[in-house]
Amino acid sequence: MKVIADLQVHSKYARATSKDLSLENLEKYGRMKGLGLIGTGDFQHPEHNKEIKAQLKENGKGILYSKTGFPFLWQTEVSLMFSQNGKRRAVHLLVYAPNGAAADRITKYLGSKGRLDYDGRPIFGITCRDFVRDVTAIDEGVEVISAHCMTPWFGIFGSDSGFDSLKECFGDQIDKIHAVESGMSADPSMLWRLREDVNIVSFSDAHSFWPWRIGREATIFDVTGLSYDNIMNAVRTGRGLVGTIETYPEYGKYHYDGHRNCKFSCSPEETRRLKGICPVCKKPMTIGVEYRIEQLAKEKKGFEPPGAKQFYKLLPLHELIAFSIKSTLSSKKTWTLYNDMIEKFGDEFEILLKTGGSEFEKAGIDRGLIDLIMLSRSGELRIKPGYDGEYGVIEVSESGRKADAEKEGGQRSLF
Repeated sequence: MKVIADLQVHSKYARATSKDLSLENLEKYGRMKGLGLIGTGDFQHPEHNKEIKAQLKENGKGILYSKTGFPFLWQTEVSLMFSQNGKRRAVHLLVYAPNGAAADRITKYLGSKGRLDYDGRPIFGITCRDFVRDVTAIDEGVEVISAHCMTPWFGIFGSDSGFDSLKECFGDQIDKIHAVESGMSADPSMLWRLREDVNIVSFSDAHSFWPWRIGREATIFDVTGLSYDNIMNAVRTGRGLVGTIETYPEYGKYHYDGHRNCKFSCSPEETRRLKGICPVCKKPMTIGVEYRIEQLAKEKKGFEPPGAKQFYKLLPLHELIAFSIKSTLSSKKTWTLYNDMIEKFGDEFEILLKTGGSEFEKAGIDRGLIDLIMLSRSGELRIKPGYDGEYGVIEVSESGRKADAEKEGGQRSLF
């Protein structure tokens, strides 16, 4: 069975999240998106933990089901801040538990290291190496994955406080690290160049339940049955890990270098010319993911390792609609068109990945929006790159051309 999973979400108890971010809304909009499995988010937070146990029922295979039968998986995220090799480090790690008993033991461990009630993503002064050693000793099924691995501030390879390799970070615990999460400002083709011997997964890091946040990045699994062991075996071995759904890296908030307050951004080439100094304020720029990849890369652009998984670059349907009709993501006009398309075609991934142009035309979808969907599917949208916390912005297709109504796109099908 093929399952599209988003296994990095938060709860309403995490900072900078929607007050309405609930399990019910994750399910409602997850179904609309086309997801078949979602992380619980923040399972160690006392209040959210109560909600998980009250609203979801575990099936004995590490999957929790809502009353209407939607599956979740025990998941949380922690922020580790520490010093190593004479440098301040800050890394976000995703933690997965094989069952409620293991999640409770992880929660007890985390509670021994600090408070759990102030934030859904708590902060601890533990090294990544020691954290992995401790939580994997709790249960051999526990999995730890580096979140948004290239983000400047909290990515394991980030330009501000990250490491130059997984080995440098995890030391003698490196054999327990099986995957990294790509994050929005990078994609697998960029990470392949680092030559790290791990699989690549992709998740949304959703701070709200809206369809332009949840599932904007996801991982496609093909497993014999839905269980925690089957999902994590795919993460660990790559067998059953079909590929990933990524946003365009330029759409991410840290792809290029620059300063948001100065409204200045630039490419890595320009950054080198400027010696990393913002021409507006004369202070060091925030160095983005593309620059950092070039610093760490062991291979040239275009390198593809044996067994590399296919991935799709897509933008959320709300983004395409809003651009097409010159509106905003959350406007009534955008929502009306979005809901109409969901009613006609089933879910968002069905629309973004599978529906043919002629089917859109028969349903009366505007030609301009059809073009955007097809160009997004083929990886041919042009995006003004995001930087220093600002999302990238759609400009138009390459050379402004229209897509063929039946175009499948240049990205090989994952289905």
